[in-house]
Amino acid sequence: NHLSFLSGFGPFRQYLVNSSWEAVKELSKRGLGENIDLRIMQLPVVYQKAKEQVCKIWTTLQPLLAVHVGLASSTTALIILEQCGKNKGYQERDACGFHPEGACCVLDGPEKIESTINMKTLWKNISVEGIDIILSRDAGRYICDYTYYTSLYCGNGRAAFIHVPPLSESVTAEFLGKALQTIILAMLEQCGEQRE
Repeated sequence: NHLSFLSGFGPFRQYLVNSSWEAVKELSKRGLGENIDLRIMQLPVVYQKAKEQVCKIWTTLQPLLAVHVGLASSTTALIILEQCGKNKGYQERDACGFHPEGACCVLDGPEKIESTINMKTLWKNISVEGIDIILSRDAGRYICDYTYYTSLYCGNGRAAFIHVPPLSESVTAEFLGKALQTIILAMLEQCGEQRE
């Protein structure tokens, strides 16, 4: 059995319900098939704590793939596949009012780290009815990007980041859970091909 790890984020700012965590919970009900042991965790919107928890996942669980889901607070209903995490530029304060020392994730770490998942290939091969999926190379220099970089750094690139929109009448938790299932199964397929 392969272990996959999935995280969403807790509430922040005006989002008392974070769609990323709702989508992750929904996906865990659905599962990823018999071969995948799926573990989920809610990360706080706090740099240091999110970093500690993500590093711990890699040292203790050593998953085949870690997928982090975050809320993109844009008005448009889009799912965004993030290709890489950036190390520097974290000026924005988190839920506790802090930002990282030196505004970076890992002192002396590479400028950016690419996911071993090829998001472009993925994007070409999947579609989710009712929502557009786009590619991005900039996860936004906040907790999402920070968590992603940390996970890519600790997991040698075996991490992925998906931005989901806020919940709405058309974008329900159930809808997002189903969309994540489609996307993550395709990611795991890529992992399998890379291993062979």
